[in-house]
Amino acid sequence: MKTVVVGMSGGVDSSVAAYLLKKEGYNVIGLFMRNWDAALNNDIEGNPTFGGEICPQEQDYNDALKVCEQLNIPLHRIDFIKEYWDNVFTYFLNELKLGRTPNPDLMCNKYIKFDLFIKEAIRLGADYIATGHYARMENGKLLRGIDSNKDQTYFLAQVAKEHFKNVLFPVGNLTKPEVRQIALELNLETAKKKDSTGICFIGERNYQKFIQNYLKPNPGNIVDVETNKVIGRHTGLMNYTIGQRRNVGISGNLERHYVCGKDVLNNILYVAFGDDTKYLESDECIIDNINFISDKRPVKCSVKFRYRSEDIEVNLEYISDTEIAVKYPNRAKSVTPGQACVLYLADECLGSGIIKTVKKNGKKLWYL
Repeated sequence: MKTVVVGMSGGVDSSVAAYLLKKEGYNVIGLFMRNWDAALNNDIEGNPTFGGEICPQEQDYNDALKVCEQLNIPLHRIDFIKEYWDNVFTYFLNELKLGRTPNPDLMCNKYIKFDLFIKEAIRLGADYIATGHYARMENGKLLRGIDSNKDQTYFLAQVAKEHFKNVLFPVGNLTKPEVRQIALELNLETAKKKDSTGICFIGERNYQKFIQNYLKPNPGNIVDVETNKVIGRHTGLMNYTIGQRRNVGISGNLERHYVCGKDVLNNILYVAFGDDTKYLESDECIIDNINFISDKRPVKCSVKFRYRSEDIEVNLEYISDTEIAVKYPNRAKSVTPGQACVLYLADECLGSGIIKTVKKNGKKLWYL
């Protein structure tokens, strides 16, 4: 009997994944990762942010434990707090300091869930590891999950190719409603539990207050990109994303506006007015931190610049082993340094890079 160690997150997807594997005849072992120290969940004044309630991470562990008891499988627990801080959270903070928009979930998968987790699973005797990601592995290829609304290959695109060797994605061939239905029929503890949202270590809390615990607020001017006039004050460039329309900080101005750029050197937030989104448009970006999961090196493919964005047809120019120029003649909006550019050929996820610079008409967008 083959042993599979399942990453139990305390959610419905990993719960059903564990059930399906046991049903298939595997010797299933659950493993819960603790990646964040709940004692750090304080606001800027040092006050606990959970109102005396059990913190979400501990609740997740309790839910995972109950599911494992229901399925009659063991659950182990391991702390990766230091490793998470060193490899994920520090990266996140450093990117914010540069005025970029990082995606720590990709780095969590790269360094924690599909690296340290695998090593611990092997120590527990695993022949395979499994997670509740909506993705598929077929003949060594990472494929999108059947449910296009839940496909999570975007978040797996920085994981090293060799780490997918003995990985199973039991729910990748199911839709989310089907997963929910299985959990309901089994009366699993997590059957009706809501999906987690937000950044994994922040959760559903005030983002700006949380970040202020680690990055000192650095207010500066908000400038109209067309007139170069100061029109307000921002609370710190790390609190804004390209394309953001709400809570920008321009008091008394009801005209539609959006964040279109950042000047980190001079601590300026640039804003454009009206419905014309020309300042969000680009036709090329340079990506680095290249990670290929596939052996294919196409010159044409599609990409996602954000998890929920539509696929965009692109041409690839391989500048070097470490950089690729991604060109999209039909243009795209809000392509932002620090975010991932994930490459696809039909359903196959080829890998990804991190957006370094953004261009339009051959010129780097100065305000990015």
